Amino acid sequence: MKTVNHWIGGKTVEGASGNWGPVTDPATGAGTTQVALASAEEVDSAVAAAKAAYATWGTSSLAQRTGILFRYRALLDARRDDIAALITAEHGKVHSDALGEVARGLEIVELACGITTQLKGELSTQVSNRVDVSSIRQPLGVVAGITPFNFPAMVPMWMFPLAVACGNTFVLKPSEKDPSAANLLAELAAEAGLPDGVLNVVHGDKVAVDALLAHPDVAAVSFVGSTPIARYIHTTASANGKRVQALGGAKNHMLVLPDADLDAAADAAVSAAYGSAGERCMAISAVVAVGAIGDELVAKIRERAEKIKIGPGNDPASEMGPLITKAHRDKVAGYVTGAGAQGAEVVLDGTGHTVEGFEDGHWIGLSLLDKVSTDSDAYRDEIFGPVLVVLRTETYEEGVDLINASPFGNGTAIFTRDGGAARRFQLEIEAGMVGVNVPIPVPVGYHSFGGWKDSLFGDHHIYGNDGVHFYTRGKVVTTRWPDPSEAPAGVDLGFPRNH
Repeated sequence: MKTVNHWIGGKTVEGASGNWGPVTDPATGAGTTQVALASAEEVDSAVAAAKAAYATWGTSSLAQRTGILFRYRALLDARRDDIAALITAEHGKVHSDALGEVARGLEIVELACGITTQLKGELSTQVSNRVDVSSIRQPLGVVAGITPFNFPAMVPMWMFPLAVACGNTFVLKPSEKDPSAANLLAELAAEAGLPDGVLNVVHGDKVAVDALLAHPDVAAVSFVGSTPIARYIHTTASANGKRVQALGGAKNHMLVLPDADLDAAADAAVSAAYGSAGERCMAISAVVAVGAIGDELVAKIRERAEKIKIGPGNDPASEMGPLITKAHRDKVAGYVTGAGAQGAEVVLDGTGHTVEGFEDGHWIGLSLLDKVSTDSDAYRDEIFGPVLVVLRTETYEEGVDLINASPFGNGTAIFTRDGGAARRFQLEIEAGMVGVNVPIPVPVGYHSFGGWKDSLFGDHHIYGNDGVHFYTRGKVVTTRWPDPSEAPAGVDLGFPRNH
């Protein structure tokens, strides 16, 4: 059985806690790997390595940092198939989806390659007689990232490339459910020339997380995961004096107006709800049909959903893979089986789906629930699986009120041909990311990603300008120098003394 150990100080470090976590192939249900689960002492070792590296990395030149990042980007590009294969083997998503994940992570590496412009300061001269004021940004020190299972390469790349480009050193605690991609990312960074200790990977569970949140040498924590854990991360780390960005869960809505292209809306709903088996915080999990279009829209969604090919992620014919674990598969299925009793019309029930030859895999089919009420479990909770709920409203205003009443505010979308309605929507809706005829409005790397309300705890969104600001702190310098002509007697700087 394969073993995944820690990466500390530029080398593999065997787990010493005696605790190991199982990693399964979601397509077969078979255990393939064991991952070391760190003790608090092992976390301390990783932080110590990062702190030692910061002594030189924090004052390294921008040219040195960007040179390494450019080489890193080239290595990631050359090895993207290998990274994607690890993702598929441990997460289960289809290979094309895994490749897309790597590509989105590469966007942030590319942003980090241009950090020289992001870190430029400001200067005001002659604010008073011979007085200048400048503003600069400096790194924080050792920072940490705690990342989820659903994007084991992309989300770490949303964090550490920018952090190290800004001059920080980094300790990554990836999900213990699919840990291998994180180690490969670190190994490639070392191959690109990143000094030992600048990027460290420590695997573990709550013990490792709590050790990072309490560690006095960790200055900031980035997190992506569920809302309850995001709230815990924010509360605990803040209480320990750390800067925190904690991205939580979502219930993303897609509002479909009567004038929308229903074929385009149905295509978008299927791809956004069921892509990556619904295991993404930007999935569209609720469609709000306005007016009389509901029946036709549901029929079009069903027609498309029934054609999705479900199978192992390494099969090129597969369009959707299994869920990450059997326990998660059973939890998702529970929402579907309980929906009818809470008043929903079960249009598609995917709970009995199996794949021939892979009967022990964590399989579930696509489910579509219509006429769902806002007080049902299937609507209120983040299901994180291939379950799409449809709600009905009579007017645009009712639809907006329904969406804004949700405690989540991650992403949302509107489908319409009316520019005026779309403009109203983007101003009136209470969410951090908005799509207009775009179902998954994930911003490009040079804009920032993050939601509102219970979808984000902390003041900074992730990557983009917010990411740079999160991983740096501002300093203002006020200087006054005497004129050379006023130098003390006996010191001749060659300046005339007649003015």
